[in-house]
Amino acid sequence: MRETDFVSGFARGLKVIEAFEETRQRLSIAQAAKLTGLDRATVRRSLLTLAELGYADYDGKFFALTPKILRLGHAYLSATPLPVLIQPHLDQLSEKAGQSASASVLDSTEIVYIARASQRRVMSINLTPGSRLPAFCASMGRVLLAALPEADARAILARTDLKPKTPNTKTDVEELVVEFRRVREQGYAVIDQELEIGLCSIAVPVVNDRGQTVAAINIGAPAAHAPASEMPDRYLPLLKETQKALRLVLR
Repeated sequence: MRETDFVSGFARGLKVIEAFEETRQRLSIAQAAKLTGLDRATVRRSLLTLAELGYADYDGKFFALTPKILRLGHAYLSATPLPVLIQPHLDQLSEKAGQSASASVLDSTEIVYIARASQRRVMSINLTPGSRLPAFCASMGRVLLAALPEADARAILARTDLKPKTPNTKTDVEELVVEFRRVREQGYAVIDQELEIGLCSIAVPVVNDRGQTVAAINIGAPAAHAPASEMPDRYLPLLKETQKALRLVLR
């Protein structure tokens, strides 16, 4: 891309939007400037523009994104067949397993949920399409990172804030790389309370008819009900059945 093709103002506006998240739903200009590393004047213009266009509310001190911002994410979900194709298979998987099932794709250092079928709430946060989690400590993230060339996976880890979520979270890069190799060899990833205490999950890749990993699906369950050591025996056959069915419809 030529330098003249890059619209810096647009890029800064997107960076301001990304400063908002579940734990930061209302931001002042000063807070947004600190989070983005942009100067206050730039952040102020970006936020006022969002408010003028209806993508944000402004009470005179704090800005908050409005539901209109979902149109940006909906454009992606509408343009890709993945969520539409996966959702009915995910519903069946969740029903058979009696547990919540999800699908996600990799976006830089995070996974983004694109579909979900919930039997019960297994995490303290409410996961819906569009939710994000760190890839390195999520079962679907491990599957997606394991599908990459090792150099690419290492590059993503280098950009990741490897902050432990629980005392069980693996944060050592070399240990994670070894884990990716194991996941690649066995074809699935199991997480034992690394993302949240009391939660275990198992994930497999979603592969298209050309053998390319395009997403991941998982089953999450309370550790008291389904310990990590029991998850492969309990849920791997169901996940593989869904994996096989999806491969037949993904081009």
